[in-house]
Amino acid sequence: MDKQQEFIDIYNRCIQREGADKLLEYLGSRNSDFFTAPASQRYHGSYAGGLVEHSLNVYQCLKAYLERERVKEVYGMQYDEESIAISALLHDVCKINCYKPGTRNVKDENGVWKAVPTYEYDDKLPYGHGEKSVYIITGFMRLTREESFAIRYHMGFSGLEDKRNIGNAFEMFPLAFALNVADMEATYFLEGKPSL
Repeated sequence: MDKQQEFIDIYNRCIQREGADKLLEYLGSRNSDFFTAPASQRYHGSYAGGLVEHSLNVYQCLKAYLERERVKEVYGMQYDEESIAISALLHDVCKINCYKPGTRNVKDENGVWKAVPTYEYDDKLPYGHGEKSVYIITGFMRLTREESFAIRYHMGFSGLEDKRNIGNAFEMFPLAFALNVADMEATYFLEGKPSL
């Protein structure tokens, strides 16, 4: 099964909220490159389809984290399938229509410059990162407060936000911490930096 179909199957199975169908319709429309976009310019998932693959990886990592006995019993983190799917599958919709194919020059093993493919970042809706994802999603369906904060702060301390706000959000909304862990695990352990 290809990644787009896998995403659609999980989305349709888990997300039943009013407006979810319209959001999925948008993701697959000609107004969105969600299923063909890279996840980043030159790092994790920097290839066509990298964004949907990253979203699926984060979903699997978040599910696995939340299934840990300690997470459930000691931390008390218990979330329904819909919240898990929404938070993980949609955390990076802010990247839709932001990456354009381009090239950059690098030296090969003989010291000769050559053009290699890359992506250029061109955000036509510069509304931030996590907050932009929340903004896009809520144009179609309502989010719970916990889901909103999880998506908003999924970058954790690697983002540009006031560090006190991140810590407060993690304390108040543990799903935000769990999503950050899942995002970092997917980014650094499953995807990593591509070789050039």
